[in-house]
This record gives sequence, structure tokens and C-alpha cells, in this order.
Amino acid sequence: VQPVEAGGGLVQAGDTVSLSCSASGRTFNNYSFVWFRQAPGRERELVATITIGGTTNYAVTVKGRFTISRHKAENSMYLQMNSLKRENTAVYYCGAHRFLNTYWGQGTQVTVSS
Repeated sequence: VQPVEAGGGLVQAGDTVSLSCSASGRTFNNYSFVWFRQAPGRERELVATITIGGTTNYAVTVKGRFTISRHKAENSMYLQMNSLKRENTAVYYCGAHRFLNTYWGQGTQVTVSS
């Protein structure tokens, strides 16, 4: 499966952005998902996860502001990011995980200006 992210861009601090992760030709229903991000000069870090059953988990730095969700009928997964901060500037990557394999998208840039 090849995830494809969309929805990034240049936004203002305090704005809301929703990222999507989708794939064609293959159902997402048997995969759990993760969102990672990588800021310039920093290592890739976990943002949020969602299991096949819908259980979610978040990094402490985004908990309460970000929401991960999945819509099986749409074969897509989303990350809604509220109250964005400059330090949320990064390339956001979607990963689809099943058994021992994780399939990564190409990433989408989110730039938050003050």
C-alpha cells in the first residue's frame, strides 16, 4: 500500500489544518496508522497513532490540540491540527502499519508563521 498525504501548506499561528492520508487500489481497513513529523535539523518524531479498532494515542506536545481519525468508507485517515504553533512546522508523514511492515508516504510540509 502506498499512502499519499495531502493538506499541508503555509498557515498562521493559531490556525487549524487538516491533513489527510489516503491510498488507491487497496483498503486501509486492515492497517493501523501513525503520523510522524520531522522539523529541520531534528529527528523524526511520533505525533499520533490510531489502531485498526480506532484506539488513539498522542505525543504529549500535541495532546488536546491534534486529533487523529480514520474513515473506513473513505479509505482515508486524517490528522486535524488545532491551535498551531511555530514549533509545529515540519514535514508530516503518514505511515500505514501491518504486521512487521510500515509503508510511508512522501510527506506534506506544514509551515506555521507567527
